[in-house]
Amino acid sequence: MPGQWINWNLSNNLKNLFMSCTRRTFLHTAAQLALGMGFWGLSAGRSRTRWLSRQGKAVPPLEAPLFFKISLAQWSLHRQLFSGKLDNLDFAAKAKNDFGISAVEYVNQFFKDKATDRNYLSVLKRRAEDVGVYIHLIMIDGEGAMAHLDDAQRKVAVDNHRKWVDAAAFLGCRSIRVNAHGEGSAQEVAAAAVDGLGRLGSYARQAGVQVLVENHGGYSSNGQWLADVITQVDMDNVGTLPDFGNFCLRYSEATHGQGHQCVEWYDRYRGVRELMPYARAVSAKSHDFDVQGNEHHTDYRRMLEIVKDAGYRGYIGIEYEGNSLPEEEGIRATLRLLRRMGASLGE
Repeated sequence: MPGQWINWNLSNNLKNLFMSCTRRTFLHTAAQLALGMGFWGLSAGRSRTRWLSRQGKAVPPLEAPLFFKISLAQWSLHRQLFSGKLDNLDFAAKAKNDFGISAVEYVNQFFKDKATDRNYLSVLKRRAEDVGVYIHLIMIDGEGAMAHLDDAQRKVAVDNHRKWVDAAAFLGCRSIRVNAHGEGSAQEVAAAAVDGLGRLGSYARQAGVQVLVENHGGYSSNGQWLADVITQVDMDNVGTLPDFGNFCLRYSEATHGQGHQCVEWYDRYRGVRELMPYARAVSAKSHDFDVQGNEHHTDYRRMLEIVKDAGYRGYIGIEYEGNSLPEEEGIRATLRLLRRMGASLGE
């Protein structure tokens, strides 16, 4: 074995040096041995890195400190979760063991009937704690329109979200992500959103939980509209979760909002810039990558510059949503891109 040969060779050479050589010869020979050992260790390390890369499992080491922290959004593995290949309770361990990520963002769709089940939530919390993973936030969908123009319907939506505020508090989770959906004119929906978010924000404040609104379709994908809504709510625990990619204002009727057939886009860089003053979390959406590892639709360096210039130093969540790569490879590609571009911007 190489290590055994080095130990034997080192021992014999040192013995000979002490017995018969001059000081000058000793220093020269010792330097040669040290150089040889360093070269062997470096070569072995490089060989291992290349081997891991060939296996498709290598995650590049962090070469420079980043100005942000990295979390993993559960939606990145939605196919595995919906198919049953991955259990919701095992998500935290997978994030840590497979990707080296120590913060996660859950999606309520994968445990929708468990919001008030303290036994289940206790297991979920313990599973995350056991592997040293922090539950950063829970993304909430399907609980009603927070900006519904009908006051009774809006109240139902607010009430439906309260159980998730309680679940987040129990899990030690700082935030929940909600949607500001509603049908009507921009002004009407904005007024309803201010009311709904204000009601939920008041309840969440007592639990020490933040209510974050994502640009997630409709009026909310207009950065200025959503920023104005948050300004009018004017609560320290109601903010935004800017997503790099969710800036479609209108889909073609043929797709009914599915896929990528967007017929009207809001400028994503302008939108993120408008939402960052209120940001408590950020979502790094990704779909496709070129041969250099850059995302086709979003200039990550430009986007991270906007995030950094806003003074943000919190979590940026990986949310791979593409089809060109399997989910796990897409997560790793996004992780490499975040690290590479983040390192280029410094702390």
